[in-house]
Amino acid sequence: MRTTPATVLSATLLCLEGLGLVALAVWQLIALTSGDTASFASALALIVLTVVGAVVVLAFAGGVLRGRSWGRSGGIVTQVLIVSVAIGAATGEFAHPLTGLAIAAPAIITFVLLVIVARDAGRAASVDEGE
Repeated sequence: MRTTPATVLSATLLCLEGLGLVALAVWQLIALTSGDTASFASALALIVLTVVGAVVVLAFAGGVLRGRSWGRSGGIVTQVLIVSVAIGAATGEFAHPLTGLAIAAPAIITFVLLVIVARDAGRAASVDEGE
């Protein structure tokens, strides 16, 4: 499959999301080492889960760039999860609608791009089968 601008852009946005998770893990680590956590075990577990999430999202970015369906599928699921977090940020007990919008907007854009890339890959596969 040839690399399209939508492929490159969606992979780039996924990469930025993965790097955002890396930054979040560093922030959590700083909070842990400065004693700004209520439970050491819970904070450590959260850091590990955040790092694992970052690695997975970065892998999805690489998969999308290489034209792998698992990268596109995982990226789409990631965007749905991010929008869920954004809805919680916009409507939760300590709601910040603008924060929710700032979280949701890139996820929606990435979601649309990934759907376009998946559609293009499906079309390319059906053309290949027809030959």
